[in-house]
Amino acid sequence: MLPYRAQGLTLSSLGIGAYLGPLNDESDRGYISSIRTALRQGINVINKLLNYRHQQSERAIGRALESLQQAGEITRIQIVLCSKAGYVVPQAIPTESLLPGDIVGKTHCLAPAFLTDQIKRSLLNLRVSKLDVFYIHNPETQLAFIDETEFYKRISIAFATCEELVAAGKTAFYGIAAWDGIQLARLVALARELGGAKHHFRFAQLPLNYSMVEAISARNQNNGERPPVPLVEAADAFGITVIGSATLLQGRFASGLPEDFPNKFSDLLPTQAQRTIQFARSTPGITTSLIGMSKPERVSENMKVSAITPFTDTKYYSFFKR
Repeated sequence: MLPYRAQGLTLSSLGIGAYLGPLNDESDRGYISSIRTALRQGINVINKLLNYRHQQSERAIGRALESLQQAGEITRIQIVLCSKAGYVVPQAIPTESLLPGDIVGKTHCLAPAFLTDQIKRSLLNLRVSKLDVFYIHNPETQLAFIDETEFYKRISIAFATCEELVAAGKTAFYGIAAWDGIQLARLVALARELGGAKHHFRFAQLPLNYSMVEAISARNQNNGERPPVPLVEAADAFGITVIGSATLLQGRFASGLPEDFPNKFSDLLPTQAQRTIQFARSTPGITTSLIGMSKPERVSENMKVSAITPFTDTKYYSFFKR
């Protein structure tokens, strides 16, 4: 697998997530086995959220990491460990520290006390002392309940909290994991107000798959006096690393691809899931493509893509019939 260097970290072109599954021991065992398989086969980016399976996914990941470290198979420095906070988690809400209005729609919170509490819980679940990236998860959710002025005020306060978490050694970097779109220039401006040129807002996670290519196609980022540009282009200018999520959209893109899609791939990638992954990981400006995998055999199947060189930019853009 071709690794990437970003923000002083080495990141695999594929990453593993732990989102879906029932709250039972069988799912825990599946994720533990999948994480072990993924790390042994070259994946080193792990993406999770306290809310995934009500903390059980994090705890399973923590057990997997601990067992591999105790066996001498990996060291902590080899892993890029990412978590998120934003959505409230049953039985994991610091109610006594929050003010009325901190939680919007009964589901989402950006308050400093909440973010600080969530990262502490994640570190405990994962059995580590520090994250590599701490994402604010889907902050745009708040815009359904508050106006834009209040929204960016809350983002600024959240960023200040994240800078404090960096200073306290709880995470190396922080970022935004968004679904509905963000204005990167405005977020970077807030980060620079707080931390100057050496701020730690260095990651953006967003959906990228063959039917969701807005990050490279939609010129919706106002970047100074220049014409609007796609997000990945703006991110590069700002020194922000872009991570792709929803690579298979929870398995929905493992089948039903466009009719001419298979003709553009090597025979070495026979499954639609593998082809979809190859497309996503070849996207110019995307460092890592995240895939939720709860079964080790699925990890091994998807990892066959890593033996294939990503598309050149010319080959990639040929999919768009330009």
